[in-house]
Amino acid sequence: MKKVVVIGGGISGLCSSYYLLKEGFEVSVIDKGDLTEGASNINAGYSTPSHIISLAAPGMINKGLKWMFDSSSPFYIKPRLDLQFLDWAWKFKKSAKKAKVEQSIPVLKELSVRSQNLYEELRSSVNFESHYEKKGLLNVFMTQKAADEELEKAERVKMENLELEILSRNQVLNLQPGLSEDVLGAVHYTCDSHSTPNDFMLKLKDWLSEHGVVFHLNESVKELYTMGEKIEKIKTNKDIHNADFFVMAAGTWTQQLARQIGVKIPLQGGKGYSLNVYRDMGIDFPTILTEAKVAVTPMDGFTRFSGTMEFSGNNTFIRKNRISAIADAAKLYYKDVHITEGEMANARSGLRPVSPDGLPYIGKTSKYNNMVIAAGHAMIGWSLGAVTGKLVSEVITGKKTSVDIAPLRPERF
Repeated sequence: MKKVVVIGGGISGLCSSYYLLKEGFEVSVIDKGDLTEGASNINAGYSTPSHIISLAAPGMINKGLKWMFDSSSPFYIKPRLDLQFLDWAWKFKKSAKKAKVEQSIPVLKELSVRSQNLYEELRSSVNFESHYEKKGLLNVFMTQKAADEELEKAERVKMENLELEILSRNQVLNLQPGLSEDVLGAVHYTCDSHSTPNDFMLKLKDWLSEHGVVFHLNESVKELYTMGEKIEKIKTNKDIHNADFFVMAAGTWTQQLARQIGVKIPLQGGKGYSLNVYRDMGIDFPTILTEAKVAVTPMDGFTRFSGTMEFSGNNTFIRKNRISAIADAAKLYYKDVHITEGEMANARSGLRPVSPDGLPYIGKTSKYNNMVIAAGHAMIGWSLGAVTGKLVSEVITGKKTSVDIAPLRPERF
């Protein structure tokens, strides 16, 4: 039986382990934490075929520069002299062109639709139940400018034959009465679904353990050893691990690990924040508060408020003013929602691995034939977890991939 070591226990790492296990591999997962932290656990839980516009959209860099000195803004870039970040930002700027965004739309659509289907298949094939609902996603707006932008985006999404509805103020208030009377309307992306990430992660991890996957937790990869065109073994702070194949699904740390073996994978950590409220908020529908860029998700036993994109280096430092901005947005968009200081004090952060063009890196590198990269999913990492795992297993087994991964090649920059 051939052995695979998966570096990283986020959703891409767990889903890769699941599909590799089904293909008959002996699988081990190495993670520097205990799988309860990071973006895979604190995200909004959306499975979003509607998210076909990549983060590297025209104007994003200008917005970041405009908001650079406002650390509470939805898209914050901390001023700093960091050559890797500057290199990434230059590549991001070159990618943020309308033609490139258009090229990425069918890629993101196919990945997202396929992933949503795979999640549903996975859930039906395991012996545990976890929260999953297909209520769609409301994108609510309060200003005419945001309405115009959202409706333009909706028209583009509709061109891809994805289901949505345009809602007036009265229609959206009938659907979600707790929203403020100041909303102008919403786009309801009925093609989308949502779940409770931390619950699914824990149950999938336990299921994998019961079926033979070995987890090495709180173990950090320190060095990768190569021989010719292969990764021979890896050294952690606790042990040496040998394998026939290696999967690098280490999120924002993938760049650092790949650099050790001469592979350049441009990535930056886009920090997001979330806080959970364990009381009835009267919120029934997953909702994006468009102007504030805040996501609201009714999960299993709580409501999660999450959002913001912060480029300030690979750290989990929590800026209180950014948490306050999320709470303020919730109060503005809903009639009777007030998040307490105690609830804000329990906020968490996670780093989304962001590529310069908003597309993930999935596939082998030209330098090593037994290593697969699976990283760079930006704000749709949860949404693309299942399809990423499936593609990783197909690459390692040498099967024809179910989705064309040429646009996702790790060395495209």
